[in-house]
Amino acid sequence: MDAKAACAVKPVIAIKPKSVSVNGVEISRAAISRETQNHPSRKPTEAWISAARALAIRELLLQQARALSMRPEPLADEEGRRETDEEALVRGVIEREVVMPEPDEATCRRYYTQNFRRFRLADLCEVSHILFAADPRDAAARETARRRACTLIEALAASPDQFGHLAREESDCPSREVDGNLGQICPGQTVPEFEKALAAIPAGTVHAEPIASRYGCHVVRVNHRVEGRQLPFELVQDKISSYLAEHVRRTAIRQYISVLAGQAVITGLDLGGTHTPLVH
Repeated sequence: MDAKAACAVKPVIAIKPKSVSVNGVEISRAAISRETQNHPSRKPTEAWISAARALAIRELLLQQARALSMRPEPLADEEGRRETDEEALVRGVIEREVVMPEPDEATCRRYYTQNFRRFRLADLCEVSHILFAADPRDAAARETARRRACTLIEALAASPDQFGHLAREESDCPSREVDGNLGQICPGQTVPEFEKALAAIPAGTVHAEPIASRYGCHVVRVNHRVEGRQLPFELVQDKISSYLAEHVRRTAIRQYISVLAGQAVITGLDLGGTHTPLVH
């Protein structure tokens, strides 16, 4: 239900309150304890407080729905799951009371311009390697791995077509089963020291020096390189619009709940201020 999905935020209080109530309606400790399963946290007390806040918001919205004489109109999804009456009231009061304007094209274009790099397809490299494994803490093993890699690089300079054979014979990586091929790699898929070195290797060549990483020393060949491209605004407009609309929705709901909380008598919790939880 909507209130169960209330976002957990850093609580104002550090211990469980003895009681929680909204305009005189008590929320039982048993109900809060049951709700904690929907609010995983590293600390049980934080989960309990998040659950209490979610139920307090739910009660606040239910009271507002009743004050507006609203009747529940439950919805069902494609699998036949139906909202409870209370879930329908919570959703209904938000839909009725909270104004959520859709972002216009100018707003979307402004966001696109300000976040231009986010809408660029990443560069891709098809990479093969031969790994000589060595623990970074073992200087002797690292030096041995480096020398073996250098020897292999010299051999490949004379016979580049032997890369796959040498990978199968020499590599300590499971990729040896496929001639050392790592497939297509994009930014963020490998360790930083390996990724940084890839940028300097021309397509179709073996790097002239071994590449050191936390795993050992690598003999690396970039087979192919595909440069990323910028996605046009028209292709991502709907995605941007959805993202901005959700941001507006969360902000508007937060403000609405803050107003309701400011008009209510709530004991045991503080729902006011900029950290008011959201109802999803």
